[in-house]
Amino acid sequence: MYNLVVFGAPGSGKGTQSARLIDEYGLYHISTGELLRDHIARGTELGKVADTYISKGNLIPDDLMIEILENTLNTNPDTAKGVIFDGFPRTIEQAEALNKMLAKRGSKVHAVIGLEVADAELIDRLLKRGLESGRSDDNIDTINQRLQVYNKQTAPLRDYYISEGKYHGVKGSGSIDDIFRAIKDELHGTEE
Repeated sequence: MYNLVVFGAPGSGKGTQSARLIDEYGLYHISTGELLRDHIARGTELGKVADTYISKGNLIPDDLMIEILENTLNTNPDTAKGVIFDGFPRTIEQAEALNKMLAKRGSKVHAVIGLEVADAELIDRLLKRGLESGRSDDNIDTINQRLQVYNKQTAPLRDYYISEGKYHGVKGSGSIDDIFRAIKDELHGTEE
């Protein structure tokens, strides 16, 4: 079992690069953003609660996110091969909870890929994505709030994973192929 966290600010390319990693390594993909948007679209109780936070650009409470993730791990046998965690953890508390969840399964987080992109480029990408996809959370006010939340609550995870020797920073600007090659180099230590 190989577990990989894809880490970065909103708009850094986590979903795009996760899709490439899934194709390359055959890992199970868990995108907390997709899980939450699915619940919101279906109008579940969880979706209604989550929407009150997400629509304002805030993170949902740790205990709620951890419950969703644990349920996903427990109900999907394909997670036994390994998982790409996209959008989770977002706080040090979530990282510690993830470590406990994986330890119960006899595993751990093996590597963290940090996609590093300047804020101005993130804002540009998210505004374009909002126009193309119609995502309601990709508007300038919500984007600015999401970046503030990220810088305050999520960015400290970088230091947490550096201290664990698991963080691999990758420049998240440039072509999708170049970024993916840089990720593979970080994971393998040599060019392929």
